[in-house]
Amino acid sequence: MRVIRGLVGALLLVALTACSGSKFRTYNGPEVTRIIVNKGEREMHLLHHGRVLRSFDIHLGFAPEGHKQVEGDGKTPEGDYFIDRRNPNSSFHLSIGISYPNEMDVARAASMGMSPGGDIFIHGAPQTVRRHRPDWTEGCIAVTDKEMEIIYAMVKDGTPITINP
Repeated sequence: MRVIRGLVGALLLVALTACSGSKFRTYNGPEVTRIIVNKGEREMHLLHHGRVLRSFDIHLGFAPEGHKQVEGDGKTPEGDYFIDRRNPNSSFHLSIGISYPNEMDVARAASMGMSPGGDIFIHGAPQTVRRHRPDWTEGCIAVTDKEMEIIYAMVKDGTPITINP
């Protein structure tokens, strides 16, 4: 009887979670070993050892061409970074942080007497925002909220990300 009650309780919890519209999903597939972003094509690919698992259309900073140099320039960084944090309470649904700025980014901005900025994320965005403004972030990479739920479940901290022009 105790086993049956436990099973019924677990099934009820799963059903309630599915109906509640929770933004937290589970993923049990192959590990995402690298993220590749191609800014020019506005595409992001989640890879498992060179094999594309999922691809997403993306939106970038409001001045997307070129590498981010200083805070407020509206550019999305280019180069090799890694996922270094997660924000389940993001103003943009969910977000995962990119390790920008690295030492070279800091040195480049310092040589100009400026701050390199920071807080670069992959994050969600309502479809209405994405539809009306193709590149609107402050330098982040934006996808739909539903896509961000998938990415948030699939990508772990420490995953390398390469952002190409």
